[in-house]
Amino acid sequence: MTSMAPHNFSWVDPGKVAGLAMPRMTYEYQYLLDNGIKHLVCLCERKPPYYDTCPDLNLHHIKIADFTPPSPSQIDRFLSLVEEANAKGEGIAVHCMHGHGRTGTMLACYLVKTRKISGVEAVSEIRRLRPGSIETHEQEKAVVQFYQRTK
Repeated sequence: MTSMAPHNFSWVDPGKVAGLAMPRMTYEYQYLLDNGIKHLVCLCERKPPYYDTCPDLNLHHIKIADFTPPSPSQIDRFLSLVEEANAKGEGIAVHCMHGHGRTGTMLACYLVKTRKISGVEAVSEIRRLRPGSIETHEQEKAVVQFYQRTK
């Protein structure tokens, strides 16, 4: 089966962490697997369609309402999933509906943690890598607060 990149797919840390819009087709899940991604973190209230067509892909569900920021414990859970996957040499991808707001917020927190940069820097870096990311002031604030909490 041929695989095709999901909408708005991009690596933030090549081979380790990627963001994307909600996958809807089996070939999109296959693309993730073909590119070393064994874990998919869903930030939507509902799980993505047909996710069970690729049993090798582990789905992790962290429910965040659209346009709202993740809670500190949700950020921590996401980052420990990333750490566990990467420790095994496995890639991980994260998505919300369009791969902008909730996804961008989580990815910016990942950069704060791994690159040791400030929340403000992480937000602008994610926006540079993934235009349209981090849509609300609350989401921006969540990244800045995460940075303050981890300092």
